[in-house]
This record gives sequence, structure tokens and C-alpha cells, in this order.
Amino acid sequence: MSLKDRRLAELRARVPEVGPAEALALQQAGALLIDVREDEETATGSPVAAVRLPRGFLELRIEEKAPDASRTLVLMCAGGARSLFAAEDLTRLGYGDVRSLAGGFSAWKAAGLPVETPPQLDAAQRERYRRHLTMPEVGEAGQHRLLRSRVALIGAGGLGSPIALYLAAAGVGRLTLIDDDKVERSNLQRQILHAESRLGQRKVDSGRAALLDLNPTIEVVAHDTRLEAGNVLDLLGGHDVVVDGSDNLPTRYLVNDACVTLGVPNVYGAIFRFEGQVSVFGGATPGARPCYRCLFPEPPPAEYAPSCAEAGVLGVLPGVIGTIMAAETIKLLLGLGEPLAGRLLLYDGLRGEFNEIAVPVDPECPSCGPGASVALTDLAAVCGV
Repeated sequence: MSLKDRRLAELRARVPEVGPAEALALQQAGALLIDVREDEETATGSPVAAVRLPRGFLELRIEEKAPDASRTLVLMCAGGARSLFAAEDLTRLGYGDVRSLAGGFSAWKAAGLPVETPPQLDAAQRERYRRHLTMPEVGEAGQHRLLRSRVALIGAGGLGSPIALYLAAAGVGRLTLIDDDKVERSNLQRQILHAESRLGQRKVDSGRAALLDLNPTIEVVAHDTRLEAGNVLDLLGGHDVVVDGSDNLPTRYLVNDACVTLGVPNVYGAIFRFEGQVSVFGGATPGARPCYRCLFPEPPPAEYAPSCAEAGVLGVLPGVIGTIMAAETIKLLLGLGEPLAGRLLLYDGLRGEFNEIAVPVDPECPSCGPGASVALTDLAAVCGV
């Protein structure tokens, strides 16, 4: 007996093996079926609803896919050998019930069990998103998730410019731009989405042209309109994330209340002279995260909320804050890391300093608290609007 055969025999004595029918039954009962083959192998087909996690990344990413170490795991490779080695490694990591599919994908197909062909990136997409594909946290599955994502961006100005550019570059499949302003020369000090050659154009049209020039494979929808109580649900509905790059408080309150109503996370940012702030509000589970009104229940008097035109803003500041907002958006779309929910990130450009304050859920919040019912209304104009 060869060394390899002896080693496999030892593994089979320790790792439980199951046949295709039993593997399917376990999956239907709640077990996680994990295909550990490489991407080029799964491209031709993989069991329906299997987690595709190449062997080289298995130990690095298994906790993301299976945070409960007591959950039954069924590992599958091409013929049943690699899955035995993988099962042994996961057992060492602390997983208590790990099994291997005898005969691998070949046996699964021969049994006539359900197979799906995962979506594939074309050659141009592989080249464009190569740096994402090499990241185990993103990979091909994550890039497909981005390409299927829909993000609504309120404001195509200072904050909206870096947000839109980076989301388009990352491959967010559908970007909806909402703004009712036109490009002016005074915008160009900070609004890098626009250019001298597009002065006088509507900002959403100028922004759409710039984004499609950067990445012509995505869809950019332009709404040349101001958000109002009568249109906000129609404009924001159907999106995975709403990013609020507006510069006035009435819009921020309206966006917050609409996102609470829709159950969509709201990535918030604001800038003032040399300072900025970022947070993530709301989401699908009511009350699980604070909303904007948990932090600011009511708008301040107009004299305490000057507009950028009145107060001024350092040209690079929207780039700092907007880029963080784009990063938070991508994290939400991919389900990665810890979002800035329940935290308000503060940036002081003069000191070059970041600070953070906690933002708890307000049980008495008029928007997201138990039994709260906020009517979508257009607030009185403040902030110089």
C-alpha cells in the first residue's frame, strides 16, 4: 500500500463518510454542504445551495460561513480524497461534526442529484476586478454579489462624488443617482465627479457620464429630482443600501424615516469646514441598530446648521468622508466586518484625528422605537435650503 493510500485509510477510519443521498438529506435537514474544489472546477457545476469554498481558503474563511462549530458540515471535492484531508483540518479547528462525501462530486452527479452552474465572470471582468478576486473575503462569489447589488445615492455633489466613483469602480451593478442641481464652477473645488467641460449640465447626467466612462459594465440610473415625502419610497424602494450624501437636514430626516419604513440600511455622512462624521443607521431588523433620529431626534434651529455655501468646506474633506462611506457600503453589501452601526466616527482634519462615540438605540425614538409611527413629511427648510 502506498503512503497516500495508507494515509487515506487512516482518515477514513476517523472521518465519517456519507453517500450522495445521505449528504442531500443532511443538507435539507440543516447541514452545511461545502464544495472545497477550486473555482475552475466548480465552474462546470456544483450542488444546489452548496457553499463554494476552495480548499486553499477553507481554514481562513470557514468561520464566516459556519460560525456555529456544532453545525453538521459535509465536505465535498471531486472524488472524495481532498474532502477527507479538509475534514480532518476542520475537526482540529474545533468543529464537532464534520463528514466527507464519498466519491465527491462525481458520485453526486452520477446519483442524478440537483446541480447548478454558478455565474461566471467573463475575461474582461476578471481583469477589471482581479484585486477583488484575489481577496478571500471577496473572491468571485463576493464580486458576483456586488454586481447584483443596487445602491441608491442621494446627492451627486461633494460626498456623492467619491462615493459614486468608488462604488462604480468596485462593480456595484446598479447605482441610482438622485439630485436636482446643475454643475457650477464653484462645485469643482470638491465635486470630483464633474468637470469644466460639463458646466451647466444636470449633476445626475454629468455624474452618469463620468461613472459609465469609468465602468461601462454597470447600470447608472439618474433621477433629476429632489426627494420629497411623495416620491421618497418609490425612489429608494428596491435598493439594498441607501447612501445619504445630501447636504441638508430636511433630506436627512426624510431619508432616515423612509429607510426605517423600507427596512434598508442607511449610510450617513456629513461635512463642515475641516470636520466630518460617518455612521450606519437602521437595517432590516427594526430596532436592532439605531437610526438617525436616535442620535438627532429633531432638527436644530436653522442658525445652528449652516449650509456648505455659508460655512465653507475644505475641498479634500468630502474625499475623506465619502471614501469611508463607500467602504461601509461595500461592507454592508458583502456582509463583511463590523459596520459603523451604533458608532459615530468623527474626523478632525486640522488635527488629523479620528474619534468615535457610541450611539445607542433610543427606546423612545420617534422613528424606530417600539410602536413608533412617523409619517413621511417634508420638514421646514433649514440649513439655508
